[in-house]
Amino acid sequence: MSAFLSLRQVGKDYPLAKRGPFEPRRTLRAVDDISLDVNEGETLGLVGESGCGKSSLARLVVQLEAPTRGSVALDGVDLASLGKSALKRARRDFQMIFQDPYASLNPRMKARAIIGEALRNYRIGTPAQIEARVAELARQVGLGAHLLDRFPHELSGGQCQRIGIARAIALNPRLIVADEAVSALDVSIQAQILNLIIRLQKEMGLTLIFVSHDMSVVAHVADRVAVMYLGRIVELGSTEAVFERPVHPYTRTLLAAVPTPTPAARGRRTAPAGEMPSPLNPPSGCHFRTRCAYATEQCAEVAPQLRDIGDGQRVACHHAEALLSPVVPEAIHA
Repeated sequence: MSAFLSLRQVGKDYPLAKRGPFEPRRTLRAVDDISLDVNEGETLGLVGESGCGKSSLARLVVQLEAPTRGSVALDGVDLASLGKSALKRARRDFQMIFQDPYASLNPRMKARAIIGEALRNYRIGTPAQIEARVAELARQVGLGAHLLDRFPHELSGGQCQRIGIARAIALNPRLIVADEAVSALDVSIQAQILNLIIRLQKEMGLTLIFVSHDMSVVAHVADRVAVMYLGRIVELGSTEAVFERPVHPYTRTLLAAVPTPTPAARGRRTAPAGEMPSPLNPPSGCHFRTRCAYATEQCAEVAPQLRDIGDGQRVACHHAEALLSPVVPEAIHA
């Protein structure tokens, strides 16, 4: 049985402007040949530090940008191969919730018009039917009817994000990509929006890709987790497996950064030295090797491939099996 969403060797390069007449043109590789399958009805958490390429990958999935190479197939159809008209028809099946609730809404349109815009663009229903559908969508996302005639600047961040969610589900899509959907909101509002997204996912049977830098948020939402570092997926597995048995040193780094209220649990994992290298000049071989305590010469020479280590968990690390053992062999440190 084929996956609902299938990415095959997807890459995205951004050419940069020259800083001088004699300098060669530079290229930033934001997404580095990613292959990934997402099953219908599941929630995939895509997690990593800022600058790792997760938002670029999200934009490739919903065709806001075209991949430099590779294919993005939804239900067996390669989206990048579609013409303008065919892509517009296909967009009914996938929508996006953006990070900044204010920037993603037209400041000159009232909430009522924003939510109903997609329905008008696709000519779904009469004006009276569209108005009724907008009222139903507002109720569905917990937005009071008295707020529908307000502009975005007259609403709170949480209310604007509810408008963005209502707009995203207006066409009854099958796939939703939520790009840092709660990171710009107050902590008190984050839980409400998260619970709303989870409820809608279950009620509508949505396939959800949830992009975040916060591991604790991903743990609350996702069925599976994909960990990204400098354009590559370094670990992929069920949420339970990744959180209970993290293998890749970078995954352990992200988990170490999650605040814990238990004093006895602090300090069990140590963060790596240094900062993330520039994506303009990533390290050879394994991109994480310059910050990894277990790096060897092999890590500098050969880029590790994402491979199965059991129970559906996949890791891009030459020393994955050794890191699974309670005591890491000294040979790794050599």
